[in-house]
Amino acid sequence: MSADSADAPTPPTTDSPAPSADSDLSGAPAPSEFVRLLRAQRVWDTELPDFAPVAAPAAPLPLFEQWFAEAVAAGQVEPHTMSLATADAGGLPDVRTVMLHGADREGWHFASHAGSRKGRHLAARPYAALGFYWPAQGRQIRVRGPVTVAPPEVAQADLHARSAGALASALVGRQSEVLDSYEELERASDTAWDRARREPDAPAPSWTVYVLAPDEVEFFQGDARRRHVRLTYRRREDGTWGRDLLWP
Repeated sequence: MSADSADAPTPPTTDSPAPSADSDLSGAPAPSEFVRLLRAQRVWDTELPDFAPVAAPAAPLPLFEQWFAEAVAAGQVEPHTMSLATADAGGLPDVRTVMLHGADREGWHFASHAGSRKGRHLAARPYAALGFYWPAQGRQIRVRGPVTVAPPEVAQADLHARSAGALASALVGRQSEVLDSYEELERASDTAWDRARREPDAPAPSWTVYVLAPDEVEFFQGDARRRHVRLTYRRREDGTWGRDLLWP
């Protein structure tokens, strides 16, 4: 650059407007009220338990049962609810919250109507993933594997072991179908409640129990210093379990 050009005045530019009331000093848009509210939320605002993976059992089920009992003792709200992820015939994913109905050596059990969206997904692609989140202790559990259908008698026994409301809901059926009006649901629900009270053993043929036999289970323990512990169990071909720690 020459001396003349160095002394020349810099022409004004229009590429960098002054920050407006809707932006910060960097020129970036100011956060919206929603974003401010979002950033103000606390994460794990409680004392988190320790987790020593070297002391974990050889199989995931005993550890799941232990963590579930500890979640209940810690006052975790609805620890038996979980996210269920499935995919349709084209591979598009979906997720919803459902209730755990049991966990044993066969797998993790849940139920729904065979004609529901999740039921259709599992008929087309019998593989799913489950996710438990227990913020009272900063814990997550992820389970995934193939899904099978339990015998009909198991499904009916499961249904009739639950409340009259659960039976009435099952008797309404038609889950995931288009509903023309809420009044139609009210009429069908009233009819189903009447039948559930009169016939506590009434069958709901579409009610189905599904069993996810895990081939992978991950236990996540949060840490206040972000040194989260992730312990993954993977089923070997001989049916035993291998264990690995994962970077958080």
